[in-house]
Amino acid sequence: MQLVAGFGLLYILISCRCSGFYLPGLAPVSFCEEGKDSGDDCQAQIQLFVNRLDSVESVLPYEYDVFDFCQDDQEKRPSENLGQVLFGERIESSPYKFSFMKKKTCQKVCTRSYDTTKKEDQVKLEFLKNGIQLNYQHHWIVDNMPVTWCYDVEDGQKYCNPGFPIGCYVTPDSRPKDTCVINSQFNKKNTFYIFNHVDIIITYHSGEDEGWRGARLVAATLEPKSIKHSNADNPTCEGPPMEVSGDFKSNLDLTYTYSITFEKNNKIKWASRWDYILVSMPHTNIQWFSIMNSLVIVLFLSGMVAMILLRTLHRDIARYNQVDQADLIKIPPQPKNAFISYEEAQEESGWKQVHGDVFRAPRMGMLLSVFLGQGAQITIMTFITLFLACLGFLSPANRGALMTCAVVLWVLLGTPAGYVSARMYKTFGGEKWKTNVLLTALLCPGVIFADFFLMNLILWVEGSSAAIPFGTLVAILAMWFGISVPLTFIGAYFGFKKQAIEQPVRTNQIPRQIPEQSFFTKPIPGIIMGGILPFGCIFIQLFFILNSIWSHQMYYMFGFLFLVFIILLITCSEATVLLCYFHLCAEDYHWWWRSFLTSGFTAVYLFVYAVHYFFSKLQIIGAASTILYFGYTTIMVLIFFLFTGTIGFFACFWFVNKIYSVVKVD
Repeated sequence: MQLVAGFGLLYILISCRCSGFYLPGLAPVSFCEEGKDSGDDCQAQIQLFVNRLDSVESVLPYEYDVFDFCQDDQEKRPSENLGQVLFGERIESSPYKFSFMKKKTCQKVCTRSYDTTKKEDQVKLEFLKNGIQLNYQHHWIVDNMPVTWCYDVEDGQKYCNPGFPIGCYVTPDSRPKDTCVINSQFNKKNTFYIFNHVDIIITYHSGEDEGWRGARLVAATLEPKSIKHSNADNPTCEGPPMEVSGDFKSNLDLTYTYSITFEKNNKIKWASRWDYILVSMPHTNIQWFSIMNSLVIVLFLSGMVAMILLRTLHRDIARYNQVDQADLIKIPPQPKNAFISYEEAQEESGWKQVHGDVFRAPRMGMLLSVFLGQGAQITIMTFITLFLACLGFLSPANRGALMTCAVVLWVLLGTPAGYVSARMYKTFGGEKWKTNVLLTALLCPGVIFADFFLMNLILWVEGSSAAIPFGTLVAILAMWFGISVPLTFIGAYFGFKKQAIEQPVRTNQIPRQIPEQSFFTKPIPGIIMGGILPFGCIFIQLFFILNSIWSHQMYYMFGFLFLVFIILLITCSEATVLLCYFHLCAEDYHWWWRSFLTSGFTAVYLFVYAVHYFFSKLQIIGAASTILYFGYTTIMVLIFFLFTGTIGFFACFWFVNKIYSVVKVD
């Protein structure tokens, strides 16, 4: 039954993924030839925007202007949302301007001259060389679409990269790096080749045959080239590559040019114009198979765990109630050949034996309640964000929307955090409610903000575009203290007004002695084992998520991510409940913190995987980039720890309350 339900959910989520990317009101723009345009209805000018440049070998993105490329005389910066600012996107207008259907060949943009006797020019040229050596990539935008560089890969497939490199480098030992392998002319030792020319192709869908005016852009591709222009004032785009020796000491003139053509293709609809980029993403087909395989395995394991647990529990409860009933009406012992003898049941140890201690308040109940409040806030935020992303509202076309939505939701969900923390703290018998509220509002967010601020200081020092402006930091602090903290106080007020959660059994005054535990029922081995199964159901998605963050690949399969999120909830709950049951059967009643740490230990596996990913998949070099990677990873791990720990705790809390409420206790 679980398997059928799982496949039903999978079908819904895949349907969710296949729905268009343009639900949130991103209206198409129509373009006409010059002389036929009429304002907002149909425009002739096509504006090309440039975004920050990034690299897979460095965590530090930089603004377009830092590299001394051609700049727009009338620079315009479209307004950026909070998510774009946090991700370091810096979009600005470019000097590449063209009109719809107006073909241009070898059009000059500008010439940059470098006098190596001037220190300022030396610094600019060295920065450009370092950018080429680290394979920094341009990111251009036309009509809210990335301008892609499409090229053939293995097995005759085509990959469309939403960026293209500044240039490439041939090492002193004649080894071509990165894109230098595509051209046999890039063969000189210790030489930088600069891509100073691009051939742009704009593909459009005409509305003439469909009854609407103008045309809509459905694709924008380019091919970067390196050309040494012999005549900068009248370039012909013919000649040898534009090369700069590694030990270059003389003056340099660098001319940037472009060519543009327009192609009609009415087979591509405007609503599906991102498909050619997304379909070509590496490992997309592998992900479909892997997720299906993971789903079947996890659902099968979940069914087995649930079946074993329910059967065992049913037998335990029947046995314990049989003993109580025998004591009450003084039934004599049953024959030796009975299925469960009276003597065996009466003498057997088990989870009922600790009924007088199982709800004893945990140590450091204040800290546990604070973690639970923050975990509840993160869980609700994650669920709503992924659900909206699944519906298409937070698609790649809506830049920065995912992060903006997550931050705003976190700020607005201070009330559940305060309520859960206060209610649990009151259940633990705590009385320092002011300290509880302040810690709930400030502890975990404060740790994350401190880490984030330190990373931001490094970005400031390095001059990266990812450095958050001071005004944005003030705005984030204002949202935290002006909205989230008051909402947390409101939630805590209602939480403390409610009665403490009533326990099904009374707690003894004298704690029961815990018997000697076997290796597997000791706390640390149980906690370590508890995180394996939840991590097993997310590590495939984790690879693609880390790729999207650190390798700058687009992530768009939110339907699958939402499905994995649901599977993770189920797996964390079942694994924690199962281990909790084993520990209670061993008469170890310290389950409060253990239930939180058992599923929360999944975050440790996440960190280990992130370390493995850093050394095996990434090519990041430099101390600053390494510190930034592990600094941001620490934030991810802490958030994941609170999220998974809270899921495991409340599953175990419900389970313990349930089993002790159905047995008869004197």
